[in-house]
Amino acid sequence: MGKALLESYELYNGVKIPKLGLGVFLMKDEEELVEAVKSAVEIGYRHFDTAKIYGNEEYLARGLKESGIPREELFLTSKVWNYDQGFEQTKKAFQESLDKLGTDYLDLYLIHWAAPKFVETWKAMIELYEAGKIRAIGVSNFQIHHLEELKNQGLMQPMINQIETHPEFPQHELHEYMKANGIIHEAWGPLGQGKSGLLSNPVLVDIGQKYFKTPAQVILRWHLERGEVVIPKSVHADRIKENSELFDFSLTDEDMAQIATLNTETRYGGDPDDQERMKATSIRPEA
Repeated sequence: MGKALLESYELYNGVKIPKLGLGVFLMKDEEELVEAVKSAVEIGYRHFDTAKIYGNEEYLARGLKESGIPREELFLTSKVWNYDQGFEQTKKAFQESLDKLGTDYLDLYLIHWAAPKFVETWKAMIELYEAGKIRAIGVSNFQIHHLEELKNQGLMQPMINQIETHPEFPQHELHEYMKANGIIHEAWGPLGQGKSGLLSNPVLVDIGQKYFKTPAQVILRWHLERGEVVIPKSVHADRIKENSELFDFSLTDEDMAQIATLNTETRYGGDPDDQERMKATSIRPEA
């Protein structure tokens, strides 16, 4: 299984990103996160996704250090938060993330949301990329018009866009735009964040029974069939292992057509076009 977990997609600059990673969003308990990371490494995961706002970069670093895996075998992603956006502040925030992660480079750095200063933030990230401090740069929660804005500014195109995606919210238009432009689609909340009934949906249960797989495994395989990177999160070793067992089956066109019927255009996370939220989260909290 470990070898299958090294299956990857190639970003347009030639860097390879593992198709499956462990997301650590909402993992606030240090010991729990450290143990989850060590379990994931043992199973074969090498791709880990965090963000400054998660407040757990140091915990992830500790888990990886205790696992004993050489840094060059890992693929580490972090993200710049909204109140750290802007040219100089982004560079400062990036260094803080490096320090917390105990590394001198990141494999992928993302703009977490298209907050008001995202163009200046992107310019800073290009500078860091060109200086060799980041192997790949991208964005998260960007809509087509945000990506077009970077293009209109004559700036380098993001290599990846990490967006909420699951069978009830497949993001068809954005997915096709990214495909046409060579931007890799990475899915966060790939299982619907537990806020939906997806994991007990009869369509997914039936497809799963055909392959002796759980509905969660069917959903994650659906993402892979669409060419997406997935970063499901779990602190439980058995679930982390279950989420990795995706490479010994594939879905038919008929399966994919059935799953397509689950689309309700339901977004469970924040709306990237919620301007008030973007402005509010761009204000640094008082110390």
